[in-house]
Amino acid sequence: MTFHENAVAAARARRLELLKAPGGWLSLIGFEWLREGANRVGSARDNDIVLSAGPAHLGTIVLAPDGSATIELAQDSGALVDGQAVRQATLRDDAKGSTPSEVHFGSAKLFVIERDGRKAIRVKDEQARTRTDFQGLDYFPIDPSWRVVADWVPFDPPYELELGTVLGTIEKEKVPGKAVFVRDGRTFELYPIQETPDALFFVFGDLTSGKETYGAGRFLDTSLPVDGKLVIDFNEARNPPCSFTPYATCQLAPPENRMDVRVEAGELKYRGGH
Repeated sequence: MTFHENAVAAARARRLELLKAPGGWLSLIGFEWLREGANRVGSARDNDIVLSAGPAHLGTIVLAPDGSATIELAQDSGALVDGQAVRQATLRDDAKGSTPSEVHFGSAKLFVIERDGRKAIRVKDEQARTRTDFQGLDYFPIDPSWRVVADWVPFDPPYELELGTVLGTIEKEKVPGKAVFVRDGRTFELYPIQETPDALFFVFGDLTSGKETYGAGRFLDTSLPVDGKLVIDFNEARNPPCSFTPYATCQLAPPENRMDVRVEAGELKYRGGH
């Protein structure tokens, strides 16, 4: 294989390893909004939030008016909070990049997340059918012509990009610049967001979306631009978590990033999709 093919193969192997990990996206089995006040949680039907795994009555999560959440575990739940056997605990959420507290029970765990100013619980299970019955990933053949060296045009001030989500909400993100490249004599622009200091993140769609590839678009990470150039390798484009589970809260490709061209590179639609 060429150096480029080896690099793409390595990136795809890392992608598969993360996806299949015990706490990866394939293990996601639940997403439920918390209401202010007491939320009884468990697998029995008489709970406010009914889980598809775990004890009949796990406990009660109380969401305070200030957005803080605490849990009181049922006496016989057998659950642990961050590895500790406690009856009550404050639950950190994932706001501002924080690592949320984890409530473990059996092969499953739950944690609190913040989305669009609201709090919800996300539930993962190592024994989720989406993980145990995973059917693998399929790709277009590696195409070196889709490793694009784009011009980087910085924005000052940053551009505000509106990203819709599968929840029907709108997330506003700051865009530090745009990538501009020419393909088959046509000029295309893509707007990334910067979620980490050392990388850019694109959500894009193209004329394969909804056909060979996932309808809501695909995700792609790149390194930061160097000397006004940005390398975008569409061979590393991947499906969002929503292509594997209905419980993810994925962003949708914005109008700015919907390209009028077939990007025949990267990950194909998941054959075991819901």
